[in-house]
Amino acid sequence: MALIDVMEKAESEKRQAATAVAVVSAPSKALLEAHNLHRLLGTGDAAAHILQGVDLRIDQREYVSIVGASGSGKSTLLYLLGGLDRPSKSGIDGQPFNPPSTICIAGHNTAELSDAELALVRNEKVGFVFQFHYLLKEFTAQENVALPMFKLARLNRSEAMDRAAALLKRLGLNDKLRRRANRLSGGEQQRVAIARALANEPQVLLADEPTGNLDRRNGELVADIFAELHHGGQAIVMVTHDIALANRAARKITMEDGQVIADEMMNGRR
Repeated sequence: MALIDVMEKAESEKRQAATAVAVVSAPSKALLEAHNLHRLLGTGDAAAHILQGVDLRIDQREYVSIVGASGSGKSTLLYLLGGLDRPSKSGIDGQPFNPPSTICIAGHNTAELSDAELALVRNEKVGFVFQFHYLLKEFTAQENVALPMFKLARLNRSEAMDRAAALLKRLGLNDKLRRRANRLSGGEQQRVAIARALANEPQVLLADEPTGNLDRRNGELVADIFAELHHGGQAIVMVTHDIALANRAARKITMEDGQVIADEMMNGRR
């Protein structure tokens, strides 16, 4: 797909969702909120109750790590907090949860939003970093970072490309702006993915195992980038198996069997 096609498609989607803002509820002080959060995956005998009544609040400027064994529900929680998925309405027995599971993103109750409206809130408020970077290999690093800005359409093409260049320079990739994604190293690709997540100036950065596919040196570089972003006021919620990385956050949440079993401040940091 050519870059101009991406821009035209993004502009069309933006126009279709333009009426969404009017129906979004007024923001509250909390950045992310979950109340009685449940998520079931599968149906019938294969149904699994992944999240079981989670209550959680994330405020502005917080740096939060979420840890737990595989299958504890931490990634599922992250996707729900970011509006990539929706909570379940009823249990395995078919009975509705009471109170209903709710997610609020910057005060916007996702249950009140259509899919298009939720996508608009997500694109404006949330940036995502995954274990695998999901870059478009035929595009340059700069173009990959600019894509979310084209989709949101707050900036024109020139402004979006300039901001993409500035973000890449900030992350030490000044000499890789015009290099195609498939010609970058794994560590460089992950830094491009972080820059892309920051493209629309999100209120919160959500990261799912951001160092899980990197060697030690590049993992430490990403950890340093996150610490610097937090120091600058960026809110971050990160799922990780790396306890050393988790302990660098100001707050650590531990999950087990779909529930939060510990929520602690790290050495009094905030």
